[in-house]
Amino acid sequence: MKITLVTVGKIKEKFFADAIDEYSKRLSRYCKLEIIQVADEKTPDNASETVETQIKDKEGERILAQIRDGSYVIALAIEGQMLTSEKLAEKIDGLGVSGVSQIVFVIGGSLGLSKHVLARADYLLSFSKMTFPHQLMRVILLEQIYRSWRIIKKEPYHK
Repeated sequence: MKITLVTVGKIKEKFFADAIDEYSKRLSRYCKLEIIQVADEKTPDNASETVETQIKDKEGERILAQIRDGSYVIALAIEGQMLTSEKLAEKIDGLGVSGVSQIVFVIGGSLGLSKHVLARADYLLSFSKMTFPHQLMRVILLEQIYRSWRIIKKEPYHK
């Protein structure tokens, strides 16, 4: 199975990049992983709702351009479903069993995702009602995907 992360913005801090590299290396045993970073838009201070929507739409166009037809898209969104690690593993495994060959996880920028990206998503996933920096969210998501594969393969994992 191929797992693709489509994310907005670059990783700036070395410690995030190191963690992403570590989980990417660990995941290489289980799946083909691809991480695609699209450019983020600068958000002016005190931006109006209209400007924020325009920014999300521009970022959304870049995200959607990276998603191939036939991919199963899971968008990270605060309004999405919250799952346990075991349920996420079941979801990934179930998609594979049903013939899905590529899962695309989408992480938006600091303002979130455009309505167009949310509409394209097959599933909305939430890790919490709290907001996390999108750079940290990449690390958290990769760790949970890795944990999912450990669960799927019935290998030990920290509970």
